[in-house]
Amino acid sequence: MSKILVVEDSPMIQEILIERLLLRDYEVVAANNGQEAVELAQRERPDLILMDISLPVMDGWEATQCIRNIDNIKDTPIIALTAHALIEDRNKSLELGCNDFETKPINFSQLVLKMESLLSKHE
Repeated sequence: MSKILVVEDSPMIQEILIERLLLRDYEVVAANNGQEAVELAQRERPDLILMDISLPVMDGWEATQCIRNIDNIKDTPIIALTAHALIEDRNKSLELGCNDFETKPINFSQLVLKMESLLSKHE
């Protein structure tokens, strides 16, 4: 069973993602801001991270950069989640270390395909 770290500051979106992931038999841990995401990633060592970009305390891009600089979790696949569908946001997410990108509202079926692809490469 893969462990997913959901980083999302919207309680509603976080709850929906967690419920849908649990239904697919993923183990789920959740963070509400970027700083918490880095701390949880170090402690929980998830198999994949869903990283909202617009977060309090530390944004998702900064949290991703921090994670990429920590030896035992630096290769963890990260999918950026953002309401900004601009190509610049996608490019910046990939440049800063995210493996993939999904815009909100989230197409859950598409997100799961991306997750499964990254998880299979990371095993």
